[in-house]
Amino acid sequence: MVVQEPYLEMIAPWDGRRVPVTLLGGYLGAGKTTVINEVLARTDQPIAVLVNDVGEVNVDASLVRRRHGDTIELTDGCVCCSLAGGLAEAFDGLRDRDTPPDHVIVELSGIADPARVVPWASSPGFSLDGVVVLVDADQFPERFNDPATADSVKTQLGAADLVVLSKLDIAAAADEAKTRSILRDCVPGVPVLNSDDAVATASFVDLATRRPGGVADTGPANLFDAHEVATIAVPRPIDRVEFEAMIDALPPSTLRAKGIAVTPDGTRLLAQVVGRRRSVTVLPDAESQPPTDLVVINPRQ
Repeated sequence: MVVQEPYLEMIAPWDGRRVPVTLLGGYLGAGKTTVINEVLARTDQPIAVLVNDVGEVNVDASLVRRRHGDTIELTDGCVCCSLAGGLAEAFDGLRDRDTPPDHVIVELSGIADPARVVPWASSPGFSLDGVVVLVDADQFPERFNDPATADSVKTQLGAADLVVLSKLDIAAAADEAKTRSILRDCVPGVPVLNSDDAVATASFVDLATRRPGGVADTGPANLFDAHEVATIAVPRPIDRVEFEAMIDALPPSTLRAKGIAVTPDGTRLLAQVVGRRRSVTVLPDAESQPPTDLVVINPRQ
């Protein structure tokens, strides 16, 4: 069922624009910092990355404009801030900026429950894009069955809109097979992105970042070797109920979908799908863009 997320335009910064937020979770050692490094290395858009320890993110010195306190500002407009002062301080700091970032990625601690952070990602000026949880295919079966770690691992999976398998290059075949079996049983409704490539994973995480073609511009169709990009025509205009029905009709295996529709009265609607998270929201004036087809990423058959 499509979720209609509330939007508080009257108290939002940046003339009502909402910045998409990706929450990146996963147990200790799953590879979150590796993904963050790859995002920072490959993006050409101004993004903000909130991490637990700025010192763990080894940014190329040639990309660093300046460092001050717990913040690294990069030459391409990206900023990497420590969460040492807490989420409230971090998001308030972003809201205080005259120009918003194009995207925010929050790297959660290895034992954090992503569900507890979701409200911050939907606070004024921001919109939750999705919860992505990395799963270490090499050690996951052991952690899932260990009483000392099982609760944290299961809690993180319970909040995931999308699961990304990491460490596939070092995982034994038996461990990978067991990991996939556990995921099918534990979170049957959550799509799994099978990737042992940090570049591909980073591409998926920052896919919501605004690009010249608009919010539904996902780049070339070969973004992921094991996935395919398709477009679905959206009638113009289209009734909101019909548009929501289109989103609900997407198969459960859909990894990503975005598109903008226009209703008979001229209202712009943004549809976003990240794994099992599906939403249709009204675009505020600050985000108004022409209607598009629905761009969908599915596992390649």
